[in-house]
Amino acid sequence: MQIDDAVVAITGASGGMGEATARYLAERGARVVLGARSEDRLRRLVDDITARGGTATQIPVDVRRREDVARLARHAVATFGRLDVFVANAGAMPIGPVDALALDDWETMVDVNVKGVLWSIAAALPIFREQGSGHFIAVASTAARKIVPNMAVYAGTKAAVVAICDGLRQELAGDIRVTTLTPGFTATGFADHIRDGDLRERIAASGSIAMPAETIAEAIAYAIGQPAGVNVGEIVIRPTAQA
Repeated sequence: MQIDDAVVAITGASGGMGEATARYLAERGARVVLGARSEDRLRRLVDDITARGGTATQIPVDVRRREDVARLARHAVATFGRLDVFVANAGAMPIGPVDALALDDWETMVDVNVKGVLWSIAAALPIFREQGSGHFIAVASTAARKIVPNMAVYAGTKAAVVAICDGLRQELAGDIRVTTLTPGFTATGFADHIRDGDLRERIAASGSIAMPAETIAEAIAYAIGQPAGVNVGEIVIRPTAQA
């Protein structure tokens, strides 16, 4: 698939990896369809992309609401006539020890990280099927591969994303591409979600080794830009200093 002229929907697009991906792809000719909860930030991003000669549109999206995610996919088709790539990027990371019993945080991570991906699949897949082509990309985490204290629930949600997307890839083989992106420490303000002050400071300190968000954007572009007969099933990318 050529990135130039591709129609790409991105959730969690108002900051971090989503924003970086929107900018990177738009600079290379993609028409980006952006969704996130912060409509003001989305508008500013769309204005900036268009001012630089790119093509972008946005609607507010909370991935916990399946109708919001479906509306994003429909908006892409209504605006540009098709949907070539759907990037399920939105994520939540209010990590902490299981013993803290932060049930609301657990629910948030399941709703955003797991259900948000499922609602994204449900929104994109019928369009891809009708078109006869498409590429679904989900952002997981290296937490799915290496379990550490204070990240058990978060890791569980990201492991679920890896499992769901690899199963989907196998089911759709030959018709529709599916890629799981598994990034390590990335400079996205991820520590801001953490309620425990000491844990937040420790995690923020590890940010000194974090990759720039543009690294993730480049990896997504790499997966999209492969020839039609090539599917990059998973990309694991982490800072060299991350164990």
